[in-house]
Amino acid sequence: MTTPSAHRSVSLVRDSAGRFTATNARGGTLAFGSGSDDDFTPVELLLTAIAGCSAIDVDILTTRRSEPSSFEVTAGGDKLRDDQGNHMGPITVTFEVTFPEGEDGDKARAVLPDAARQSHERLCTVSRTVMLPTEVTTTVKDA
Repeated sequence: MTTPSAHRSVSLVRDSAGRFTATNARGGTLAFGSGSDDDFTPVELLLTAIAGCSAIDVDILTTRRSEPSSFEVTAGGDKLRDDQGNHMGPITVTFEVTFPEGEDGDKARAVLPDAARQSHERLCTVSRTVMLPTEVTTTVKDA
């Protein structure tokens, strides 16, 4: 069940050939493109969203116990082109997180695997959406 406050959206504006700016409801902007320059591509943004969503979940669950000494998350997979069209193959999200020595660090290390599992299995909206059958509809408004 959704409520009006649950609705999320972004709008895109074409800046030039292969370059766009996305704007969220709060006014934040993000430039992206087709990969002809340094800007992120849509596939890289998808990987960023998956890794970022899980990183936020894991950060919240572990830092209740200890601030990490280092925190790095990578997401990657192969872009495929086959009879199903263009799509990503299996995506792997890898956490490399260290905590300081001591009781609080030990507590954070102990919950890290469960925090990553909880994010993957139920908390991360982005990866859960990708994993579940999610209908995407495209429409064109009359000009």
